[in-house]
Order: sequence, then structure tokens, then C-alpha cells
Amino acid sequence: MEIRNKHVPDIYLNISHFVDHFIMLIFAKAAYDAGIEFGLGYEEIIIFGLLGFILFGAMAPIAAILADKYSRSTLMVIFHFGVGISAILCSLSNTPLQLAIGLGLVGAFSSIYHPVGIAMLLKNSKNLGFRLGINGVFGNLGVAAAPLVTGYLLLLSNWRLSFTIPGLLCLLFGLIFIFALRAETQPKNDKKFDEKKLPFAPRWQRALFALALTTTSGGFIFGSITFIIPRYFEIELSNVSNSVAITGLLASLVYAVAGFAQLGAGWLIDRFSEKLILFVVGLGQIIFIFLASITTDFQLFFVTLIATSFVFGQIPLVDTIMSRYIPDHARGKILSIKFVLNLSVGAAVIPISSLLLKAGYELSTLFSFMSALAIFVVLASIILPSREHIKPTK
Repeated sequence: MEIRNKHVPDIYLNISHFVDHFIMLIFAKAAYDAGIEFGLGYEEIIIFGLLGFILFGAMAPIAAILADKYSRSTLMVIFHFGVGISAILCSLSNTPLQLAIGLGLVGAFSSIYHPVGIAMLLKNSKNLGFRLGINGVFGNLGVAAAPLVTGYLLLLSNWRLSFTIPGLLCLLFGLIFIFALRAETQPKNDKKFDEKKLPFAPRWQRALFALALTTTSGGFIFGSITFIIPRYFEIELSNVSNSVAITGLLASLVYAVAGFAQLGAGWLIDRFSEKLILFVVGLGQIIFIFLASITTDFQLFFVTLIATSFVFGQIPLVDTIMSRYIPDHARGKILSIKFVLNLSVGAAVIPISSLLLKAGYELSTLFSFMSALAIFVVLASIILPSREHIKPTK
């Protein structure tokens, strides 16, 4: 079956986004149990997940280059089978080093989705903000499902099963994705049309600088929020429950409910100024992430829910802003650079968390640091040019 230069309905790209974030965050919940098996503490075992997070960002430019050479649809097929096989390899690890290699492969194949899958979604600019919001909800449902499903599988069996089952399901969905591929529709009116000649929008350099600030600071904040909340809840919600399943459920509720903030953000993006929305999002992050560092028990749950909503609401906003200034033929490369910044910076959460814990600090210190970083999101909203007369590029 031919898989080059094909497209799929949004729903398949949305499910792929779910898969991408779910598979990357299994280890965040399973790390503690894996550490017990290997005779390592939590602050020691989490270091072995660093390679996966680095490759999650660093391999994105290579994915974009390969997509230009072999087609985006081909790379998306490789994504599904790659993450599925890699997750199964993680479950077969007999040493921490083998686990690190398996997680590295998970990160490398997972890096394909954002520069390739999002670029496929951006190809059609109709109702873009809302469609990106829906796509973002699926991604964050993956974030939400990871601690919940992993916590359940940990109770049912062990950390190895938490990689095996998702890995097999990824392989199954890879087959479904192949059969969902459809031929690209070509423009009817102009056979000589060359989309590579489409120009960048005015003031695109300034817009990209603003996005670089947002992406760098937001990458660390997003990486922290999605990685440490399950463990943070285990510590700070101990008066609520000592069960990893219950704290995993509460973390999942935060991610799931907050994920729907992207629908609201997408609706607002199609109607109001991106500058204003980005400013409000950044201000909300500063206030509520800081509050998450000084609260406990159920107060912490609700404050974290609001803080995470502001963090997740930023995601479709950044992609929409990029689509306003960058034509389709350049989006894959720009997206790859964006995710190198975003996800590589996000990978710093692991060693920083480990160093803080070894130095005797609490994870709440990391929340205070994230609150300070969110100042750069507000600064980016000030730098971002107004776009009263700018229409989405094709």
C-alpha cells in the first residue's frame, strides 16, 4: 500500500497526539516502582529518563527533514510503529541502562509527531484555532491518561506491564492509521502553482522572536507540570490519600480538565487578538503556579488545576501565531526548531528535579522557579506584533 504524500482526517492526527504524550509520560509515574526493582531511589532512577526527553526535542529537526524527503504521512506511520516497539523494549529491560536506551528510543520516535503531525493539521487553515484546540485536548488527555492508566497497571501487575500494553496498542493504531490514509487533493486552477513561493507575513522576524521567548520558557514550564505533578501530589496530598492510584487519579483529573482549556483558547484565538490572549495566559501562569508552591491538600489540587489550564491554553495559541506568519512549505522546519527549544528545555526538568531533591530542597521550589519563568511569556506578548490586517498563510 502506498503511504507517501497522503493525508488523514483530523481525528487520526488527534489520536496520534494523544499517543505521543501518553507514551512519553509512562515513566513519570512508573519510575518509582522501576527504581525499587533496580535498587535505586526516585531521585536516582529519574535520571535514566533524561535521554528520552532530550531526543524528544533534539530529533525533531531530523524528523522534519525526513518528512520533506519521504513525505509527512510516511513519517507518521514510522512514528506509530517506532513508539510501539520502543515501549515494548522498555518493558523487557533488565538493567537501568537498558531502560534508558529504551526510553531514548521512545523519545526519538515520539519526536516525529509535533513537527510532522501538527504541520499536517496546519495545512488546512479553516477554523484553525478551534481545530488546534481540539488537537491540544487530545494531547493533554494523553498527559492525563498516562498517570491514571499507569497507576492502575502498577496496582494490577508491575511497571513492565505499563509499557507493554500501550506499546501493543500503538502498533494496532499504526495499522489503523495506514488504512485511513487518503490521497492529497491538488489545486484545480493552476498546474504551475508552487507553494514554496508563498511569502512570509510582514514582521515575521519579530513574531518568531516572541515565539522563541514563549517556547523556551513555556517548554520548561510545560515539561515540569506534566512530569512532576504525579509525584508532587504523592508528597503534598498525603493527608488526602497515600494510594498511588488515588493521587494518580487526581493528577489525571488536573490534566484532563485543564486540557479542555485549549478548546476555550482555540475559540478565543479565532475571535480576539493573540497579543491579549498571550498576555492573560502568561499572567495567569505567574499567579497560580506560584500559589501551587505554597498550598497543600485539596487547595493544592484546585490551584494546580487552574495553573495547568493556563499552561495548556498556551499551546494552540503559539501554533496559531506561527501559522499567521509562516507559509506551509516552511512550517515543518520552523515547528522542528520550536520543539527543539520547547522539549529540550523541558528535558532539563529531570536533572534539575534530581539536583533539588539531592540538595534537600522540596519540589515546591521548582514551582516558584516556574512562576518566575512565566514573566517571559508576558514579555513575549508585549513584543508580539499586532496583526489587524494579517491573514493566515496557506
